[in-house]
Amino acid sequence: MESLEPTIDNLAKAIFTVNRHAKTALNPSFLYLLKKKTIEKLISEGKAKKVGLHFSPNPRNSQQQSDVLVAVGNYYFHIPPTKEDFATLPHLGALNGVYRNPVAKMPLSQAKALLQSYAGISETPANKPSSRTYQKPVFKRLGER
Repeated sequence: MESLEPTIDNLAKAIFTVNRHAKTALNPSFLYLLKKKTIEKLISEGKAKKVGLHFSPNPRNSQQQSDVLVAVGNYYFHIPPTKEDFATLPHLGALNGVYRNPVAKMPLSQAKALLQSYAGISETPANKPSSRTYQKPVFKRLGER
């Protein structure tokens, strides 16, 4: 598998791939962290732009929750907002079909490798799900220790 150059288009496709897989992953926390750190770095470098706020379609514990809509190349992503975002960004209302991402085909392993090298973070063993080995039960007679 060849390594991709970290262009805006390649990074956007990699974020799209990681985000799509995170929605169905058993342990999505590292994938969402990878997405968030990459988007934050792109914003700080001026390669991505915050567009506005959208109401979240799945609010957690409240009636309404907003997410920041970020444009990276031809792709749009949502990230959690900061306090400054509420003061500076316009609110776009409810999520609608205007912002649709083009389809991207990229293997998850290639997307993760590209984003990890760009963002400078790696998946630590603490973030990986542990594979526990089966240990047979030990049966003792009544009264034995």
